[in-house]
Amino acid sequence: MSASYDLNALFTPNVVAVIGASAKPGKIGNTVVQNLIDAGYEGKIIPVNPKSTEILGLPVTHNISELPQGLDLAVLTIPSKFVLGSMEELVAIGVKSAIIITAGFKEVGGEGAEMEKQIKELCEKNNVALVGPNCLGLINMNHNVNVTFAPGQPLLGRIACFSQSGALFTSILDWALGEKVGFSKFISLGNEAVLNESHVLDYLADDPDTNVVMGYMENSIDGQKFMEKAKAVTRKKPVVVVKSGVSSAGAKAAASHTGSIAGADNAYSAAFKQTGIIRAESMSEFFDLAQAFSKAPLPLGPNLAIITNAGGPGIMATDACEKTVLQMAQPSPETIEKLRTTLPDYASFRNPMDIGGDAAAPIYKAAVKEMVEDKVYDAALVILTPTSTAFKDLEEITQGLIDLIKTSKKPIFPCFMGKERISVAEQMFRDADIPFFTFPEPAINSIETMYKYVEFKNSEEQHYITPERDLDKAREVIAEAVKNGDKEIVEYKAQEILKAYDMPVLASELATSADEAAAAAEKIGFPVVLKIASEQISHKSDVGGVKVGLADADAVRATYTEVTERAAKMRPDAEISGCLIQEMVPKGCKELIIGFKRDAQFGPLLMFGLGGIYVEILKDISFRLAPLSKEDAHNIIKEIKTYKLLAGVRGEKSINFEALEDVLLKVSQLAVDFPELTEADFNPLMINSERAFAADVRLALE
Repeated sequence: MSASYDLNALFTPNVVAVIGASAKPGKIGNTVVQNLIDAGYEGKIIPVNPKSTEILGLPVTHNISELPQGLDLAVLTIPSKFVLGSMEELVAIGVKSAIIITAGFKEVGGEGAEMEKQIKELCEKNNVALVGPNCLGLINMNHNVNVTFAPGQPLLGRIACFSQSGALFTSILDWALGEKVGFSKFISLGNEAVLNESHVLDYLADDPDTNVVMGYMENSIDGQKFMEKAKAVTRKKPVVVVKSGVSSAGAKAAASHTGSIAGADNAYSAAFKQTGIIRAESMSEFFDLAQAFSKAPLPLGPNLAIITNAGGPGIMATDACEKTVLQMAQPSPETIEKLRTTLPDYASFRNPMDIGGDAAAPIYKAAVKEMVEDKVYDAALVILTPTSTAFKDLEEITQGLIDLIKTSKKPIFPCFMGKERISVAEQMFRDADIPFFTFPEPAINSIETMYKYVEFKNSEEQHYITPERDLDKAREVIAEAVKNGDKEIVEYKAQEILKAYDMPVLASELATSADEAAAAAEKIGFPVVLKIASEQISHKSDVGGVKVGLADADAVRATYTEVTERAAKMRPDAEISGCLIQEMVPKGCKELIIGFKRDAQFGPLLMFGLGGIYVEILKDISFRLAPLSKEDAHNIIKEIKTYKLLAGVRGEKSINFEALEDVLLKVSQLAVDFPELTEADFNPLMINSERAFAADVRLALE
């Protein structure tokens, strides 16, 4: 993606022109120039202003046409009505990249949106790497570039951050200064007319100055391209994203179960899971993870040691740990023997290790040192409450921990509970560039997230297979429905598509008379199910259009007449094609639901869960975006809370998971093959220990 644009000219420009530079303090055009100077930028700064002769000691250029050919970067701070004309002049001199800080474009609609469209087309045609409009700018600390109007200069660090919100940009910078968290790069994306988060991820994947990528997202313009770029970067370095806009208040009601449940936020969550992006659920967690990933080594395993001077906090930490994938392993006998020579007799020699409220600095250091050096453990959490002894020895305890943390290859997170009495320690940890926590739960969450990332990096690449199917046969059914202007492919026609994909369908036949229905039932074998067949009736139960357990031919004939006559009365607008006679599902099957809905950004979003009350009331469901890998098909099943019911409880047999995964992969392929299908419901999909049965299916069209 970035091949069309010169992002090096954007992030490491040799010459920067500020269009709309101002000599007046407080003006954006003045602040941008001042920030460049204060950052220590070593390239050439050219203020552009038609009236001034000097701005902040720099000579001024009056016209864009006088700027050097092949200009690396232009930063525009002029009123929106002048931006398009200025961009045309910049393109004429061969500008490589531009940042439009000015607002008043797509975000205000109308004329502003039209201007942005023209700017977008101009930049894309001429390969101009454009950031914005309506953004805060860009910072590259490794090359002393700060072309923002944000106050203050951030510290140098290993975090690169992108944000779709300018206001949040300033908040993160201010937080980072207070917490002494450094950045390699920071980019405010604004309206994303040309460059978006996918371009940034592509650039940062191989950036030697960046170890961790953080981002704030509200939406994605091209979800599939975003996933492609994210997959490439997460194998190299962690990407942590906080995503806003999780509600679906503005979504239209959908016709299917899948459509009503599969909201846009579920698509983002699925995209993050499938690409290895770490989703922070809050800004608080976002900041915690920024510290953890940038300042501490990764835990190579799940075993956590907890050392504390108080029992209560140790229990709290243990409770928090049990809710994670981390494990509270016990210390080795050798470690216990070493600790017995140092710790008081009343200390707990288990994990969590309570070293007592009167533990002084030497006790703290010895306990932490031995536990961390124990090969059993992969990470440690050190809790301190400000008892009289701990408060007296606070600085010595803190310095001892700093010395251990700086030399350890394992993450050691200090958790000093309180505020006023531990403020000196907090500042010491900040100054030493060490993550600090006030409560155990965020620290444990951070360690778990880091360990899960290690597992992801060590996992095998995804395996994708293309199931065999008769595309021509399926295409024929769908093309006919599209030609007829149908909004839905009802079950008796959808059955042909399922057969084309070799999905496990129940034996069925369409009958157009009572005698045909009886004959079909004789052929299939009693008992049977009878369902009304009409392209206009999608919810068959609304007209009493489903009857089960019909045991003989007479019952089938009578039911056919009853069902068709009732449907005709209740839905006089509907064309009744007859009834579908279908094989009964064997007893002892579990009821599942599989479906997909086409998301505007990411394409088909698949849903899986237990059917019946589990989907209606508990909404115990999981999501993935198509196409599914074999691993996705496996994991989407294991994610639901009621997974153990499928694996078999109290002597029940496990379902045939291989058959279920096969269905999921085929539904995924169907969604990929036919963009005309907007929603699908396989509800219920019945399954037992031997095979699966697609008992009912609905396919919706655009």
